Amino acid sequence: MLILHLALFALIGCGESQANLDSMIYNFNKESQAGGWYTLNDGVMGGISNSTIVINEDGFGLFSGNVSTANNGGFASIRYPFDEKAINGKSKISLRIKGDSKNYQLRVKAKSGDYYSYILTFKTSNEWETVDIKLSDMYPSFRGRKLPMSNFESLSIEEISILISNKKNERFELLIDTIELT
Repeated sequence: MLILHLALFALIGCGESQANLDSMIYNFNKESQAGGWYTLNDGVMGGISNSTIVINEDGFGLFSGNVSTANNGGFASIRYPFDEKAINGKSKISLRIKGDSKNYQLRVKAKSGDYYSYILTFKTSNEWETVDIKLSDMYPSFRGRKLPMSNFESLSIEEISILISNKKNERFELLIDTIELT
């Protein structure tokens, strides 16, 4: 019982309520080590784009690299699979980010094994901002093609991705602070 009380005290003492923990998808910080994130670039289809995801000296996730349209390529992405996370009445995914004035896609999968993702493009600025993406606006897509299915309506998600593919050669840099259901 003492351990339960100490665990509860630690949770409250950290300023994180259980509701915040339940809605947080990823909180980048100096201790997070970008664990679980991985890159998936157009090399899977012969392209030569490259990217990395690291924690920078300020504790933010840094997704950066080069997109190249050579060899029929043209995209770079990061992915984060996780145990099923219930939506619990939330209607948006909120990203606290600082971008480079480029367009990116947020992609989610209801089940990590699904061949398709639900996607929506968002534009970044050169300032810190919170980008809110309505789950119901996210449409199903596979290999750049919209699928004839309903927009996102699942009760849970198991994977998120951020992708850049603007049909041109470009360097990019996106700082990420938090990603959460809101």
